[in-house]
Amino acid sequence: MARRRRPRSEEHENLDRWLVSYADFITLLFAFFVVMYSLSSVNEGKYRVLSNSLVQAFRSVNDNGEGQRVVPPVTVVTPPVRPRRAAVPDKQAGERRRQTAQKMRNMADAIRSVLRPLTENGQVSVTEGAFGVTVEINASVLFAPGEAVLGGDASSALRAVAGVLAAAEFPITVEGHTDNTPISNYRFPSNWELSAVRASAVVRLFIENGVPPDRLTAAGYADQRPVAGNDSEAGRARNRRVAIMIESRLPEAASEPESGLDADTNTSSDGIAPDDPISSILPPTPPPAFEQIEIR
Repeated sequence: MARRRRPRSEEHENLDRWLVSYADFITLLFAFFVVMYSLSSVNEGKYRVLSNSLVQAFRSVNDNGEGQRVVPPVTVVTPPVRPRRAAVPDKQAGERRRQTAQKMRNMADAIRSVLRPLTENGQVSVTEGAFGVTVEINASVLFAPGEAVLGGDASSALRAVAGVLAAAEFPITVEGHTDNTPISNYRFPSNWELSAVRASAVVRLFIENGVPPDRLTAAGYADQRPVAGNDSEAGRARNRRVAIMIESRLPEAASEPESGLDADTNTSSDGIAPDDPISSILPPTPPPAFEQIEIR
């Protein structure tokens, strides 16, 4: 009687063989980044050592059996090191600053003098700062509530201020400010329009009294820059104001430096390029010759 064969059990298929290839790939990738990192950290000294080693290796190559082949020297081109020339202090600039500061003090004293009645009762303040003189006038002195038309007494006071400002050369910014009480009518939909028109009214009066228009700027800030809290009537009254900012900006004409051009930047020592229309259209001057260092 024939014996029945047992069915051969199927071999178990290994589904994790891909891990071997993946591990090899990760190892090679890690080695690649290690080599790249080591090459990126080579400094100039190590580079020269490597260059010398390569030169020594190539010198040992026999060219014709009689002697060693002569390897041409490696030339490393480096720009010459030029010492930085110290900037020479501009004595004329310092003198201009002193003269400007004195002019600003004289202007502040003159404005206080013409507005003395208003400064004594606290309706006008004149302050001096690092950037110029600020004259703050309470809006109740200049305008009726919700209006932007200058009154008669206000016009007289501003004409006196305009007489002081017309004799100077400094830029002037007139700022209009309001409190946070909303306004809405056919002329002023919001406090932005009211503050801007009030500042423009003061600017127009200054122009009519001799202040050059190119020195004037009008700006309206509504209730965005308060100087006091709007939770009380006294604070809201302080916020309703017109500020006249006289900027102590120096004239743009700069004196010529004593030491000529800076050694590194090829510009004047005060950082301003020479005002030469011809040099501005010519091609740049080629750099000086480089030093050559031979590695044999």
